[in-house]
Amino acid sequence: MKSYMARKMEVPRQWYLVDAQGKVLGRLASRVAMVLRGKNKANFTPHTDAGDFVVVVNAAQVRFTGRKLDQKCYYRHSGYPGGLKTTTARQLLQRKPEEILRHAVRGMLPKNSLGRSLLKKLKIYAGGEHPHQAQQPVSLTWED
Repeated sequence: MKSYMARKMEVPRQWYLVDAQGKVLGRLASRVAMVLRGKNKANFTPHTDAGDFVVVVNAAQVRFTGRKLDQKCYYRHSGYPGGLKTTTARQLLQRKPEEILRHAVRGMLPKNSLGRSLLKKLKIYAGGEHPHQAQQPVSLTWED
């Protein structure tokens, strides 16, 4: 018997729409990462991009549990000595609400060129509007 290995060109792509309003950040990110990777399909292949496109709207209304809004820190470094910059989740949510979800999903994808290409299929918008009506995204819902 041979194992079926899906090729990138023969995988049908679907567009999904996710409303992040009131959803917990980590649970939302793990489900989005699973759809981007293609783990919800029967023809999942670990080394191939078999996933779908995901459009996330209302990213500014994502929910944090506990005291993470004030205690969770995001770090970046300038490359110079003493160049470590920190930002709390509350500050980042006010300035760039899309980056919080993008950062969480990126941490759940493979750390190689496959993960970088999968992240390009994620479209995040802070408000309720998105420019992807032509792709006819299907609403993606689940029980929490």
